[in-house]
Amino acid sequence: MALKIRLSRAGSKKRPVYRVVVADSRSPRDGRFIEKVGLFNPLLNKDNKDRVQLDQDNIKEWLSKGAKPTDKVSKILGAAGLIPMPAQGNNPKKAQPKKKAQERLAAAQEASAAAEEAPAEEAPAAEEAPAEEAPAAEEAPAEEAPAAEEAPAEEAPSEEEKKGEDQAGDENK
Repeated sequence: MALKIRLSRAGSKKRPVYRVVVADSRSPRDGRFIEKVGLFNPLLNKDNKDRVQLDQDNIKEWLSKGAKPTDKVSKILGAAGLIPMPAQGNNPKKAQPKKKAQERLAAAQEASAAAEEAPAEEAPAAEEAPAEEAPAAEEAPAEEAPAAEEAPAEEAPSEEEKKGEDQAGDENK
């Protein structure tokens, strides 16, 4: 007979409380069990001492007899220090993107591969052009700088002009 330490649901509708029971693996979830060894109330806060109540001596005895805890019960028992904490399982299929997302990723990879190939062909020409234009570029900003400083001062309207424009706009409406 294969024994399991598992949760059996009790409580009313939308107010679950689970018994931690030792049961035959063939019996139904809320059906016949051999012994009740604890209580789990998921509605209480995680730091509440009444959330998990375990009969540690009985659980150790059943574990020594070969009872296997379910995943959720092993996490509860691991947190209580009765067994080593189980490793967090990773479901690789659940973590993979769905079909449309995979298609978008493939399209993005193709686009990036095409973008990498195109600049690679233009790169030698691009390297030569800045070398020839570099001396001219150094002289040009020095000449244009004074003109650039004067232009915004002439074009910037004063606050009074802005108010006048706003009022004129309101009259047109």
